[in-house]
Amino acid sequence: MRLVLASTNQGKLREVRRLLGSLGFTVVSLAEAGLDPRLELPETGDSFEHNALEKTRALQEMLGGWVLGDDSGLEVDALGGAPGVRSARYAGVELPGRERDLANVRLLLRELEGVEPERRTARFVCVVALVRPDGQSLLARGTCEGRIIEVPRGESGFGYDPVFLPRGRRRTMAELSMDEKNAISHRGRALRKLARRLRERGWVVGDGARPD
Repeated sequence: MRLVLASTNQGKLREVRRLLGSLGFTVVSLAEAGLDPRLELPETGDSFEHNALEKTRALQEMLGGWVLGDDSGLEVDALGGAPGVRSARYAGVELPGRERDLANVRLLLRELEGVEPERRTARFVCVVALVRPDGQSLLARGTCEGRIIEVPRGESGFGYDPVFLPRGRRRTMAELSMDEKNAISHRGRALRKLARRLRERGWVVGDGARPD
């Protein structure tokens, strides 16, 4: 079964392929589905759930078939939950992926200047939405608790990974291997919940990612 991911983010694509591939899905990007990778999908809500389902339904109406989308971001307690659903656009600049990530991290660290370590608590949040060919949908949410450090560390990952230190870890998300990250990440947890619900409903027959 072909499953189109409603994203151009290569990091997300790799994670979804690793975690859902054994469910019988062939996960493809927008470009591999024959669409312009610059396609803008609607995200008009103020919650991760709203945005994940909105963009996924919009793409499914265009393509049919199985479609998976997500909305994810970083919530920082000292900033009242910001950047939240605006995480990807936090710095408000139109830049390529890597440059945009750097601009967002720089702004985040400026906003947290002078905030003591114990008040820099934060969490990554991810909501994944899957829509079937018949229009039925499933949602799953995953979170990863941690805090924001003062200086970026690590070359792996993407987004805010270099400044996010998961709870109970000594390495940032960007210093973990892909397997280590998948085991604790917000997206990994959301996808494992989704895989479990897919099996429970009998929508798939493969083993898939094991539930937490």
